[in-house]
Amino acid sequence: MIASRLTLSLAATLGLSLPALAQQGGAAPPPPAVTVETVKPSSVPVTFEYPARVEASRAVEVRARVGGVLLQRTFNEGAQVKSGDLLFEIDRRPFEAEVALAQAQVQQAQAQLAQARRTEERAQALVRSGTTSTANLDDATSQRELADAAVAQAQARLQTANLSLDYTSVEAPASGITSLEQVPEGSLLNSGDLLTRISQLDPAYVNFSAADTEAFSIRRSIEDGTAEGSLESVRVTVRFGNGTNYAQQGRIDFTSSNIDQQTGTILSRAVLPNPDSQLLPGQFVRVEIEGLTIPNAVTIPTEALMQGPQGTFVYTLNNENVAEVRPVTVGRELDQRLLISTGLKEGDRVVTVGVIKVRPNAPVNPTGAAPAGSPDGAPQAAAAPAPQASAQAQTEAAQ
Repeated sequence: MIASRLTLSLAATLGLSLPALAQQGGAAPPPPAVTVETVKPSSVPVTFEYPARVEASRAVEVRARVGGVLLQRTFNEGAQVKSGDLLFEIDRRPFEAEVALAQAQVQQAQAQLAQARRTEERAQALVRSGTTSTANLDDATSQRELADAAVAQAQARLQTANLSLDYTSVEAPASGITSLEQVPEGSLLNSGDLLTRISQLDPAYVNFSAADTEAFSIRRSIEDGTAEGSLESVRVTVRFGNGTNYAQQGRIDFTSSNIDQQTGTILSRAVLPNPDSQLLPGQFVRVEIEGLTIPNAVTIPTEALMQGPQGTFVYTLNNENVAEVRPVTVGRELDQRLLISTGLKEGDRVVTVGVIKVRPNAPVNPTGAAPAGSPDGAPQAAAAPAPQASAQAQTEAAQ
C-alpha cells in the first residue's frame, strides 16, 4: 500500500497518468495492424454514366396542303398510326370540279393540235406541188407547235388539279403516335394549317452531353491504345428514374463536332429500339456507356487513397514493412475502386485497411497479407505484447 501511494503521489506531482508513467519505464508500442493489397495489373472495363433525355426519332407536323372544309377525322387522338393511314378528309367536290375543267381543257387543246397538224400536212403537199409558197408552210408549222405547247400546258393543269384532289385525303407521312387534333371537324382550312403531330417512337433517340475534357480523354485513349474498343462498338444502357434498366441496349449514332460554349459539353445521341413505347419523348433517364476496356490497369480500393498538402498519395510497404508515402494520380472511379494513372506498379504493396493508423517511415504489421520475402504467402504472426502492457498490468495490481 505504501509503494502504491508513493507511485500515485509521484504521478500527480509530475502530471502523468499511470499508463504514461508505466510506459516511460517500458518499450515502444507494437506496430499497428494493417491490411495490404499487392498491385496486380489487369484488364478493367470502363463505364461512363450521364444524365439524358429521350426524344422521338421523328416528329412530323401534319398540315393541310389545300384549303377547304374539314369533313372528318378518321383516327383516335393519341393512337398508333402507320405510314399511309388516312387521318383527315377535306371536302373533295370543289377539286373534283377543277379536275373536270382541266380534263376538258386538255381535250380542247388536243383537238386544236389535231387541226394544226392537218393544216401543216396540207401546206406540205401544196409546197411539194408548187401551188403555194414555203411561207404558208412555215405559218402552219408554227401553229402546230403552238398547239403542242397548249396541250402540254393543259395536261400540267390537269396534273395539278389531280394533286389537289389527292391532297383532300390527308395521310400519315410516318408511323408513330398522334397528338390531339388542332382543328375541329367542320372548320374551314387554309393551305398550311396544322392538323396534328406524329411522333415516331421506334426507334427512340436518347440525347446526352459529356464534358469536353472527358470526351477528348476518351477519344485520345482509344487512339493511342490506352483503351481497347471503339466509339462504334460501345453499348448504351438506359436506366429509369426508379433505378431499373431498360431491357433493350443501343448504340451511339451521332456525336457533335462542336462544343457548347455555354456548358462546355459535347452533345451525343444514342438510338435504341422501342417497340413497346416504354421510352417517351421528354423523359429524363440516365445512360451508361460500356464497351471500352483498359488493359494492364492498376486499381486500388477507394479507402486506400489519402489527401495531403502535396496532393493524393497512398502508403506502400518496403521489404522491412515500413510505410512509405507514394504520390499517385487518379484516373477515375470504377465501382468502389480507383483507377491509378501513375504512381504504382506491379508488385507494390498498398495499405488498404487501417490507413489512419499508419505514420510515414514507421513500421506496420501487415496482418492478413503475405510479408515481404515470405515464399508461402502465410500471414505474418501478430506481434508479442509490448512491455507497456505488462508494466501497466503490474501497476494496476499494485493498487
